[in-house]
Amino acid sequence: MPDILVEVRGNWLAGQQAGFLDVLHEAFVGALKYPPGDKLLRLIEHAPASYAIPHGMGEKFTRIEIVLFEGRSLDAKRALYQAAVQALRPFGVPAGDVKIVLIEISTANVGFRGGKAACDVDLGYALGI
Repeated sequence: MPDILVEVRGNWLAGQQAGFLDVLHEAFVGALKYPPGDKLLRLIEHAPASYAIPHGMGEKFTRIEIVLFEGRSLDAKRALYQAAVQALRPFGVPAGDVKIVLIEISTANVGFRGGKAACDVDLGYALGI
C-alpha cells in the first residue's frame, strides 16, 4: 500500500526516470515486505528555480515521502532507509543527499478495493515486521 512521492531538482535523470522508480520500488518491497504488485510511485522533477534544497546538499538531492500503514518496527524502517540509499547509488546520488520522510496512518484511514476500509480487507502482508 505504500504511496510514494519522490522529488528531485532538475532533469538530471535524463531518460532514466522509470529505472529510478523501479529500483526504489524493489528496495521498498524488500524492506517493508509488501506485495510487488502494490506499486504506487510518483516522481516530480522540479525546475531548479522552483525547488530550494537544504544547505550543503548536492544537485542530486532526493526527497522521498512515503505514506504507509502504521505498525512497522524501527528495524524495518532502518532497513528501508538503507535500501533506498543503496538503490540510488547507481544513479550517482550521494547517501547524504537522500531524505526519507515516513507518514504513518492507520488502516482505518484508507479506503480502497471497492470502497472498503483497509482495516476490513486482507492486505496480503503483515504490518508488524
